[in-house]
Amino acid sequence: MSTGAPATGRPRAFDEEAVLDRAAEVFWRHGYEGASLSALTSAMGINRPSLYATFGSKEQLFQRAFARYHETQVALARAALDRPTAYAAVEAFLRSSADGLTAGDHPAGCLSIQGGLACSPENSRVSEILATGRAATESALVQRLTRAAEEGDLPDGVDARALARFVMALSEGHAVHAAAGASREDLQASVDIALRAVALHP
Repeated sequence: MSTGAPATGRPRAFDEEAVLDRAAEVFWRHGYEGASLSALTSAMGINRPSLYATFGSKEQLFQRAFARYHETQVALARAALDRPTAYAAVEAFLRSSADGLTAGDHPAGCLSIQGGLACSPENSRVSEILATGRAATESALVQRLTRAAEEGDLPDGVDARALARFVMALSEGHAVHAAAGASREDLQASVDIALRAVALHP
């Protein structure tokens, strides 16, 4: 006999967002190919049937975990780029990136770099997912610096797109160095030099 209450599905036995965060850390530490299903299920606290039932496959799990990670990174980047001048935006972007790459609450470096530094051809989709994420961040930089150029906030002759590529290349290089043990101070010293090199004076 019906009580009139709406039917509800069986509740999940785990917090999906927390599980994705733990999966992201495994991919971050070991890379996509180095992250075994055993390591993933152990960190996530679920069994293989639950992993497949919820996420479909290892690649789909990676895609979901990276999307969650990337949303956070894009939010931080956009907050930095919201500064009133090109100089302040670039400085905030690079300094917050250096801080994040060396923070102690997650693996050093960046998931978008560490996750797929070496992927075999059959996992090329993973490399594409990561490249798309990095391109989205670079696009946000291009938009901000193009606006700066239109507002007369870039020195004459500075190519907004080339400058955005330089800033991204430095940030990505910092990710590699952070993963190899570079400190926050090391990266911030590099930012000091970069800000002088691009001649964006406040």
